[in-house]
Parts: sequence; structure tokens; C-alpha cells
Amino acid sequence: MAGNTFGTVFRVTTFGESHGEALGVVIDGCPPGIQVDPGYIQKELDRRRPGFHGREHNPAITDRKEADHCEILSGIFEGKSTGAPIAALIRNTNQHSSDYDTLKNVFRPGHADFTWQKKYGIRDYRGGGRSSGRETAARVIAGAVAKTFLASKGITVIAWTQEAAGISCETRDESVIEANTCRAPDMEAAEKMTAEIAALREKGDSAGGIISCRISGVPAGLGEPVFDKLDAELAHAILSVGAVKGIEFGAGFASARMTGSEWNDEMTAGDEQDNAGFSSNNAGGILGGISTGADIFFNAAIKPVPSIAKIQKTVTVDGAGTSIEITGRHDACLCPRIVPVIEAMAAIVIADMYLRQLTSAEK
Repeated sequence: MAGNTFGTVFRVTTFGESHGEALGVVIDGCPPGIQVDPGYIQKELDRRRPGFHGREHNPAITDRKEADHCEILSGIFEGKSTGAPIAALIRNTNQHSSDYDTLKNVFRPGHADFTWQKKYGIRDYRGGGRSSGRETAARVIAGAVAKTFLASKGITVIAWTQEAAGISCETRDESVIEANTCRAPDMEAAEKMTAEIAALREKGDSAGGIISCRISGVPAGLGEPVFDKLDAELAHAILSVGAVKGIEFGAGFASARMTGSEWNDEMTAGDEQDNAGFSSNNAGGILGGISTGADIFFNAAIKPVPSIAKIQKTVTVDGAGTSIEITGRHDACLCPRIVPVIEAMAAIVIADMYLRQLTSAEK
């Protein structure tokens, strides 16, 4: 099975299944001497983990309760990275595999069941196995290490729920993102999102949304200008998250309805450190696949949770028509838990591109 590793210099490999013994990650290429705080890694995992109700009950999140305790196995000595591969493990402790017994011989609409069976001829029907969103916990560990490295370079990554269940944020106060269960920068919109998601859950349905991400402090010049464009690498990373069905940078798809004079980010004189700036940021901080020095900004479209309690038509593994009603513990909206995953993947890309830039020939 190919495709379990991401990155060129800062390389991340994940392993494990939703209902297996454990999930894990190996991070290769992390520079030595980075102060790695296990408490910070755990905090990032807590933002993503199921059953975590640090503030109040969240109707969007599954009731599966996993500690998601991170065990660092190698690559850290006296609190710092050694340059050796960093290996970490999360043990599964709260699987209800019997919830999936009825799904052994049928395909769930909206899931990877059918395509996985066609590709491999075998599948782990217990929560989707490797294709489960639970795999992203391993990514969050790698993302926490990447964010730590980037912070030492003055680079920050922050994501939030811009829209969920058809409710959009009208204001953006990043200080309140962690103060509401939807991780939205608009408290009033967050209350409406929560109410709508709760109503959908009561009806046995689910919701999608849009996650926005801003990366600040990235110097101009990161990215490769042909196949490995910075936006292409970010798109690869973000679209590798199973629930993401689209991505746009800067003005995004609105660019198609703009004129050149409207879209172009006019340049302005800089200061002693920066010899140029931009009066707007329709490019989302990337031109020609290379960072401009402005904030990198993108939106990611998150599909509705496919595990719903409504009766749906499907087929058996033998191709016979049937119907299905999914039971068990599932999210009603992925947005709150996917925010730290989007941050993690964005951080991994920027860390990798930063280190790739250091390996380039001096100008």
C-alpha cells in the first residue's frame, strides 16, 4: 500500500487503523535542537480528539471517548529533537467494533468502503480502518512538531470554522476561536451553527462547512515554481484529509468573476527589511508557486459527515440492492475537530518547504 508518507525533507509517515491496537507517526527530517514539549503535542491532540468536551457538550462531536495519549518513542532527548526520526504512538482504548458488525457485507454511502474493496479486495469494515478520519490524530502529532519548528522562525498557522451547517461568520475575532464549540471567530454565528447542527443530529442527519486558514510570517521565496508549487503542495496536503472536497487560495473561485485590474495585488514600497509589499492579497500570499511574504490564506470545503442515521439505499458486497441505517457513535459536523488537522497539514508543508529552501543553492 503506497502513499503513507508525505514531504520531501520534513517527512511524515502515519500508520494504524481506527479500530486497531494503535495509531502512530514517524517524523523524519526534523532538525536537531528543536525544543519539543510533550504537553503542547497533547494539547493539540486534545483539540482534535473525540469525546473531548473541555468547554460544554458539543453536538457536533461523537461520544467516542479516547484519551489520545501520545507516547513519544524516539527522537527526543532531554526535551529536544536529536535529528533522528521521531516516532510517536496513540493507543486505541474505546473501540466499539461490534457497532460495525452489520456493515461487514454492505457499503456505506459517502464512505470509502466501495472504492477500498475494489482496489484491495479486502477492507477493515470497523470504522473504515485506515480510511477513517481517526488516522488524522497521527498527523496532528507531526503538525505539532512542525508548528514548534516554525514558531522558532516566527511563522504561525491558525485555522477556524468559517461556515458550518449553512451558517457563515460575519465577523472575524481570532481570539474567540477556542472559546466556542464550533471553533468559529464569530460568537454569534457559532451559537447559530451549534443550534443548527444539534437540530440536524436530532433528525439523524449531518452538516458540512468551510475551514479557513491563515499562515503568517512566511518569508518570500518558499516554494518551487513548476510541479512543486507552494499552493500545489498545500493543496496536496489539505486534500489528503478525507473530508476535504475543495480548496481555494486568496480570492479563490471569485477570481473567475474579477478583472485583472481588480484581482492584481498592487505593490507598495517596503521598509529596510522588506523591499516591497502588497495593497491587497487576492493571490493568497503565493504567486508563481512561490510565497510573496504576505499572509498565506486558503479555504477548504468540508463534506457533511457520511455516517447518518437516515435510511439510505446501497448495495451489498455481492452487488445486491439493499438499504442501510447507520448506528453507533459519529460526528454530526467535522469542522470543529478538523480545524487542528488543517493547521497540522499546513504546518507540515511550510516546514518542509522551509527546509527545502535551506538545501537550495545559495543565490
